[in-house]
Amino acid sequence: MLIPEINCWKVERADRFAVLMENDAYFRALRSSLHKAQRSILVLGWQFDPRTRLAPELKEDHERGDEIGHLLRRLVAERPELEVRLLIWRSPLPIAWSQGFYPQRTRAWFRKKSMNFRLDRPRPPGACHHQKVIVIDDQVAYWGGGDVATDRWDTLAHLDDEPLRAAPSGRPYAARHEVMGVASGPVAEALGELARRRWLDATGEVIPPLGEAAVDPWPDGVEPDLVHPPVGIARTEPRWRGREGARECERLHLDAIAAARRLIYLENQYVTAPVIAAALAERLAEPEGPEVVIVSTAKSPSWFDQAAMDRAREVLLHRLRRADRYGRFSAWAPLTEGGRGVIVHSKVSLIDDRLLRIGSANLNNRSSGFDTECDLAVESERPGDPASDLIRRLRAHLLGHFLGVGADDFERAYGQFGSVSAALETLQRGRRLKPLGVEPPTAVSRLIARWQLGDPYSTKDAWRPWRREALRRRLQALAAPSDAAGAS
Repeated sequence: MLIPEINCWKVERADRFAVLMENDAYFRALRSSLHKAQRSILVLGWQFDPRTRLAPELKEDHERGDEIGHLLRRLVAERPELEVRLLIWRSPLPIAWSQGFYPQRTRAWFRKKSMNFRLDRPRPPGACHHQKVIVIDDQVAYWGGGDVATDRWDTLAHLDDEPLRAAPSGRPYAARHEVMGVASGPVAEALGELARRRWLDATGEVIPPLGEAAVDPWPDGVEPDLVHPPVGIARTEPRWRGREGARECERLHLDAIAAARRLIYLENQYVTAPVIAAALAERLAEPEGPEVVIVSTAKSPSWFDQAAMDRAREVLLHRLRRADRYGRFSAWAPLTEGGRGVIVHSKVSLIDDRLLRIGSANLNNRSSGFDTECDLAVESERPGDPASDLIRRLRAHLLGHFLGVGADDFERAYGQFGSVSAALETLQRGRRLKPLGVEPPTAVSRLIARWQLGDPYSTKDAWRPWRREALRRRLQALAAPSDAAGAS
């Protein structure tokens, strides 16, 4: 399924590959790798807050010892040969202001600290840099949807009253679900190449690739899930001023949806893209097509996302429910034990037992061709191999943890019913998962979805929303003609 220069940039082997569920696991692993860095730490981010605590559970480090900004500063002081570069999106003021420690303050914080912190202007205007990649000594790389920020840490339990889930001010924040990946070997070197290209484009500085490091920065306590798997790297880069751009993230989604036989599992922050909806609707219309399961946030935390993304999602999910002629579609939002919403910030796709994908790309228009994104995918080479076993275990672990049950409990229920939706209905008993897209969308939601407000598909329609309307109509007529009148 992974085809270089078609649906991925390149395919490289990973010496070691591991999945990190929740930022509790990610931050602990990252902290371990940073302590081992010898020559280079290269960070690409949508957001970065130097006050982020990487080990909030360690009381002895409470006095700023585990804050990533102070950690990086200390490492550079101790190791003069270590170069730290951070390239973070220069977000517009309304978004930056909502981040608390906005990017301009972060740049001032790092000034004269022997670290190179840069803000990367979006190209084209209105786009954002959404890649989240950290490469250490060109030997180990982290990627996914998670930002290093003060409101991102959580554990698998997603407790209602988690004292460590608090901002620097002491204010608690909502439970959050995240999935990241860590890999070593040639695929980490490739992500280093991707990061150096971004750095060159933003700053004009050429960073030479590194040779083999004396110290292995693989994180302590993290056992590889896979050894030597082929890993595909998919990108989104907008077409802009003579640059061809890349739409590999979208192409890989469409190819994976088309290839699925039994199950398409999509876990994502935003689900609004008409192109993805058309592909899913086409599969749902097949008598023997795959089951489609979507997990997303019940209600986005920001007012803009509630107005644009949540409302467009209402229309998309309602359309998929109408296209579901054979009862194979369901969409869910996870809740805490006390019934509060869990923010689903992960971007994970599981296709049968064949493909695992983790990255930064949302299932919206922007992530298809307007922003910058980076996803990595592992494909099973044959049934029953370690990759297919990992995909099966991860699916049970993900859905079981949402339900508050063990992975084995979920796997037994799935095996009994042969359907993820039936297993979820049986195990949750209405407590931990809330169905999404059940109610018909409002007129306002239909209007926002029609014009895809705030969600451009490419540079061609960035400031021309009427072009998105034409795209929506064409795709809708192609994938689900009987539904066109109801969604327009």
